[in-house]
Amino acid sequence: MPRFARRVAEQQTARQPALIDRWIADEERREAERRRGMKMRPAPPDWLIQYGLNRTNVDAVHTGHCWASAKRGRCRPATRQQALDALRQQVPACVHCRPDTALGTLE
Repeated sequence: MPRFARRVAEQQTARQPALIDRWIADEERREAERRRGMKMRPAPPDWLIQYGLNRTNVDAVHTGHCWASAKRGRCRPATRQQALDALRQQVPACVHCRPDTALGTLE
């Protein structure tokens, strides 16, 4: 019995470094994929227009990094000109990110 226990211990000891090396390689691969994904991710838009539930009503204008627009999920990217046009058409500016201030068109 002690010889069997010794063989089992030797096998496990020999197998552990290979297992750990495989774990390390997997983690390095995941990290490289994450970094590659971050590089390839498009830049966030500078301006967002929030649409209503029926997708035709415009509810608000946001800056691209507004936390409130991320929570709602009904925003679409917009150009600077589209954001300015929306504000001129009396679409309310977000009270959190104040795109009217960033665009230089205070009400």
